[in-house]
Amino acid sequence: MEDVRPMIWTDLLAAFALYLVIEGLLPFASPNGWRRSLALMAQLNDTQLRAFGAGSIGVGLLLLYLARG
Repeated sequence: MEDVRPMIWTDLLAAFALYLVIEGLLPFASPNGWRRSLALMAQLNDTQLRAFGAGSIGVGLLLLYLARG
């Protein structure tokens, strides 16, 4: 049987730290591009934003499944 290790707090902290690093890449590398992207997103209606969010959740869950099996 496969050894299943329960998630511990250090895993959650590491995931959050990686999230912050990834979130900081675009504003650090291209502040003007980041501003333009935010301005474009601010013009989307609620349905479009929800669809974008749902797509992000789906891709994230798929990647997590592939990574953690």
